Amino acid sequence: MINVMDIEYRKATCEDLDGIYIVETNCFSIPWSKLSLEIDLCQNKKALYVVALYNGRIIGFCGMRVILNEGHIMNVAVLENYRGIGIGAALLKTMFALAPGYVDQYTLEVRVSNSAAINLYTKLGFFGVGIRPKYYADTGEDALIMWTNKNTP
Repeated sequence: MINVMDIEYRKATCEDLDGIYIVETNCFSIPWSKLSLEIDLCQNKKALYVVALYNGRIIGFCGMRVILNEGHIMNVAVLENYRGIGIGAALLKTMFALAPGYVDQYTLEVRVSNSAAINLYTKLGFFGVGIRPKYYADTGEDALIMWTNKNTP
């Protein structure tokens, strides 16, 4: 049984690329390419990534891009064996804590069928504001657009 107290959360660096890519490809049906992740993580000055490590291994990550005063959360992913124990919430809370001080609201898209993620985001203060029809290329599924402000998380 995993001890959640043994999980470390920190800002990601370029050295974390391989571990992030492993999580990405294990969690998403249409994963970002390794090159796309590398450009975002290592070159995009407006991107912020956070990782969760257990015994030195990346088991989850969260990525965000800052656009003006908004944090657009691009990815939240946790390896399947580690889900349901609060890692996703801790990744997001770490992201909020590390975000630049001028970021005062956050947005994301989530599959309308992903009730676990929607429940997590709702618990963190996000609320649905609209639908992006046929947003996901693999299934044509709609995305729920969610927002929150800095004071909520």
